[in-house]
Amino acid sequence: MRAPLTLALTLSLVASGLPATSANAQLADSVSLSAPQEEPEAAREAVPAQVAEQSGDDFYCRERRLGEWFYCEKPKAKPSEQRAQQPTQSSADQLAAISKQLEEMKARAILQPTTENVSAYIAFQREQLNRASSFADMWRRTIWQNPELDYTLQRPVNQLGKRTWLDNRTADKNRVLASISKRYGVFYFYSSACAACEVFGPIMRSVSDRFGLTVMAVSLDGGPSKAFPNFTVDTGQYRAMGMQGQQVPALVLFDTQTKRPMPIGYGVMAADEVMDRIFTLTSVEPGSDF
Repeated sequence: MRAPLTLALTLSLVASGLPATSANAQLADSVSLSAPQEEPEAAREAVPAQVAEQSGDDFYCRERRLGEWFYCEKPKAKPSEQRAQQPTQSSADQLAAISKQLEEMKARAILQPTTENVSAYIAFQREQLNRASSFADMWRRTIWQNPELDYTLQRPVNQLGKRTWLDNRTADKNRVLASISKRYGVFYFYSSACAACEVFGPIMRSVSDRFGLTVMAVSLDGGPSKAFPNFTVDTGQYRAMGMQGQQVPALVLFDTQTKRPMPIGYGVMAADEVMDRIFTLTSVEPGSDF
């Protein structure tokens, strides 16, 4: 490429009237001016570092600024993706935050009872009351539409349903208690010096006579009982039944088949309460009546 270019320049200079020698000299000067100047030694040493700096991603991304099309810039996430990447707050945390904010606004309204503070507290409280009302309304609608969730079908609360439930419950209790004496007996622990036992003794006698229930009266101090003249003195029965201390009067239901004692209760109780407890302990599964 250089030989043709030099010949062309020489011919152009000769054509302009310059001698060939002068043209050659001028050509030499022009060639020397266009030739690259020798760089200083420090510059030559800096070249490898510059090349290394511009190599790879730095050369293509920083120097040429090719942008995200050449993966020099990470694509910006879309707003929907940014929302999805943000950790969502749990419902329990949201509810706790609302309660905390409500308490803070209430405290501010009390400590600084300005119109703005009180109005803000009332408005925020009303908002939470509306939210609670919506929940309560949806609760009852759900109960109406899902009978398996409606506890009032098992234990009615309205007057008519409650009366029907009580009548059925009484019939079941009387049926069970009519045959209770075939399997169960009652230990009645008392003390002759106990005033409550003087009141409770005749009640237990009426229960025994009404349902044919065997009642074993056991005296802890050896004294007699007017209601149960055929009493026995405690020789360890109290502790054998799993009772602690010396609390009287005390009732224990005893299963003659499983030989398992079941404490009924302590203190003075009405006859109906005694029989209701016996029915519950013998015929009602725990948790099914509540």
